[in-house]
Amino acid sequence: MMNKGENNYQYELEFAVRDYECDLQGIVNNGVYLNYFEHARHSFMITKKIDFAGLHAEGIDLVVSRIEIDYKYSLTSGDLFVVRINTLSEGLLRLVFEQDIFKLPDYKLVAHAKVIGVAIRNGRPLRLTDIPGFNELL
Repeated sequence: MMNKGENNYQYELEFAVRDYECDLQGIVNNGVYLNYFEHARHSFMITKKIDFAGLHAEGIDLVVSRIEIDYKYSLTSGDLFVVRINTLSEGLLRLVFEQDIFKLPDYKLVAHAKVIGVAIRNGRPLRLTDIPGFNELL
């Protein structure tokens, strides 16, 4: 996990909390953070020219196999925040996304996630090096 002052992230995307993402307590529902993390991952991969539809047409699907989230601070309606991403490979099959959410403008750490993804073809795991464009993610 990086500190707010470090610029060693591969990608970042800014968001604003929408009213309907909050629960009765007035804070962002814990499940909504999954959406924030996913949207940032997809946006990052698109910037790297990873084409989900194209891969699917080739019989390759990129799927999440595990997510760990540490919640540190709650966001509320209207808050501005940034999701930052780093990636690394873990073995031959797993791509790990280390993701942090920081509340703006003070960059207070809100949540940290470790998301493990794999590629499958016909229901079987695929080596990361066999995914077109994989090297662009690291």
